[in-house]
Amino acid sequence: MNDSSWGAPPQAGYWGPSDQGPVQGAAPAGPAYDAPEAQHTRPMPIVPDGPAVPRYGDDQDDDRGAARLSGPLFRDETTSAQPRAAAPQNPEPMPDAPQPAPAPQKKSAGRDLGAAIGVGVGLGAVIVASLFVVKAVFLGVIAVAVVVGLWELTSRLEERKGIKAPLVPLAVGGAAMVVAGYVRGAEGAWVAMALTALAVLVWRMTEPPEGYLKDVTAGVFAAFYVPFLATFVAMMLTADDGAFRVMTFLVLTVVSDTGAYAVGWRFGRHKLAPRISPGKTREGLLGAVSFAMVAGALCMHFLIDDGAWWQGLLLGFAVAASATLGDLGESMIKRDLGIKDMGTLLPGHGGIMDRLDSLLPTAPVVWLLLVLFVGSG
Repeated sequence: MNDSSWGAPPQAGYWGPSDQGPVQGAAPAGPAYDAPEAQHTRPMPIVPDGPAVPRYGDDQDDDRGAARLSGPLFRDETTSAQPRAAAPQNPEPMPDAPQPAPAPQKKSAGRDLGAAIGVGVGLGAVIVASLFVVKAVFLGVIAVAVVVGLWELTSRLEERKGIKAPLVPLAVGGAAMVVAGYVRGAEGAWVAMALTALAVLVWRMTEPPEGYLKDVTAGVFAAFYVPFLATFVAMMLTADDGAFRVMTFLVLTVVSDTGAYAVGWRFGRHKLAPRISPGKTREGLLGAVSFAMVAGALCMHFLIDDGAWWQGLLLGFAVAASATLGDLGESMIKRDLGIKDMGTLLPGHGGIMDRLDSLLPTAPVVWLLLVLFVGSG
């Protein structure tokens, strides 16, 4: 079929020319057919011959639909029957479109600084008052800190690991250890430590044997870690300038922690021990060493009898190293237990053990160096 009429519809039964002559009812061929209606005709696309030609009126007939003025010929220049894709409701931004820069986040210190400073000042006032008024009162402060620290440590061990280190013999033996160190020195501290360990072994025998080994091992560790190391503070106090030795020990440890915190928070970029304590940096360690060495030189010159500034530099370096190792040691324990703080007794600080972590391992270091530098008197 090469063309089609837009005028009157063709008669039913028209199928084009036949070798038998014109079909009755078909339009005659020739000029009489072409002249008047030629302006109303349009060429149709050539359709390949097929096995069957659809009749007008069939569902597959596209001729009459193409003759309507609303057909696709008047909307665009395509003959495709596919509808246009609808425009997306929320188009995606172009890849090269400038994106707004994220707002810079303010660096957080990680704790309530107001509460931490208030609690720190309060503790410092209590310690200084007891230290320079009556030495026995300061011994009581050490004993109370030891007992509370033991309670926090044993409680966390039982909660997180199911380890039941006996608290009663640890608390009694720990307080006795502090007094023995003050009265009898290092010899008394070692004897009290041995008796406390023996008391832990015997006390645990009153319970079933399951878990005995891990319970007593944790108990002996707790006795050494908390009260035994704390006895070196009591031994410093026995010297004639004992109050100033203890003050030097406290000041250097606090200054070391403060220097590490301040420098690490402001300039820290390189992690010191990310698997143990992700917040500690090498820059913070340098800050701790610098601050402690300066404070050590000043303390040895002004507070310690017969002390020299260069001794203070060595003392400050040793304190920064031991305080950092002590902090990392307790961080290891807390990571193993899966906790952030040992307790919640001190707002802004955590628990007592979170404040003793740097002090405990630093006490024997300061005691030993002061004995070597200026003697035990």
